[in-house]
Amino acid sequence: MTLKLYYAPGACSFVPHALLEAAGAAFEPVLVKLHKGEQQSAEYLSLNPRGQVPVLVDGGEVITQILAIVTWLDHRFPQAGFLPREPLARVRVLETLAWMNNTAHPTFTHVFMPHKFAAGSEAQAEIKAQAAEAFGAMLGEIDAMAGRAAAGGREFLGGAGFGPLDAYALTLLRWGGFAGHDPQRFPALWAHVQRVAALPPVARAIERERLQLNVFALGARG
Repeated sequence: MTLKLYYAPGACSFVPHALLEAAGAAFEPVLVKLHKGEQQSAEYLSLNPRGQVPVLVDGGEVITQILAIVTWLDHRFPQAGFLPREPLARVRVLETLAWMNNTAHPTFTHVFMPHKFAAGSEAQAEIKAQAAEAFGAMLGEIDAMAGRAAAGGREFLGGAGFGPLDAYALTLLRWGGFAGHDPQRFPALWAHVQRVAALPPVARAIERERLQLNVFALGARG
């Protein structure tokens, strides 16, 4: 087996995790326990000195960063159609994927780990509150994308089949619950995510990671 994916449950590594399942690829999933600091072990840092997930190992090649991994998987499994073949359509998907990864994702990081950006508790609370509000607006953007796709008769956000935008949208909406946003506030996106989650390959990744889609509901019950 030449493919190995280092992932953490619920992290953005869910994107390549779900794509590998959708491709029907034979791969070894390797769990990295972030809460135990395994990403900072000498063994892991030898793969990715930045101490981040995901990491994809393909034979002797080590690939990091979501955009790079997605592009590689699209090359590796062209039959899966993860990215459109038509150049402009492909660019549009990568454009949105980059925004999810370099804007929406870091905004949530400010919610989830404000201690990385300020030392004092008051400053951390302010950072968290502002980032949570901004993240809600970004979920609203993705909700609008899902609404346009549904109105146009499209099942998926980026093309004719399941792809990275669908997996990242699921991840971001799920994180929204940790940021205090009920996913049902975003009806088109919530409906889309539930449909995507029911796809057999996506369901396998969800089961392996033991994910609850609506973590806001868990908080409300608590």
